[in-house]
Amino acid sequence: MENGGNSVRDKSFRFAVRIVKLYKYLCDEKKEYTLSKQLLRSGTSVGANIEEALGGYSKKDFRAKMSISYKEIRESKYWLRLLNETDYITDEQFESMHSDAEELAKLLYRIIQNAQ
Repeated sequence: MENGGNSVRDKSFRFAVRIVKLYKYLCDEKKEYTLSKQLLRSGTSVGANIEEALGGYSKKDFRAKMSISYKEIRESKYWLRLLNETDYITDEQFESMHSDAEELAKLLYRIIQNAQ
């Protein structure tokens, strides 16, 4: 289980770092606290749940935590879309972050399918 997670583990951590930086930007520059807090929660939860999955005691536990990560990355994509459509982030910021989120979603989906 640990082997298949290294790439997604690193990508989710880098995504979380970007989310934290975006959160700081949205609070400091845009004075936006509500939507950004939701994104901060879901965007950092992805990697935290992957870490839990990698330490899981069973295949079922691993799959359950990876499934939570998948749901959290989908939620993050929603908040990014909403922040973009409400002009808190630019199209360029959105495309960059959404692309990373989409890549993570695809990786997580494959991991979950392979864990069945």
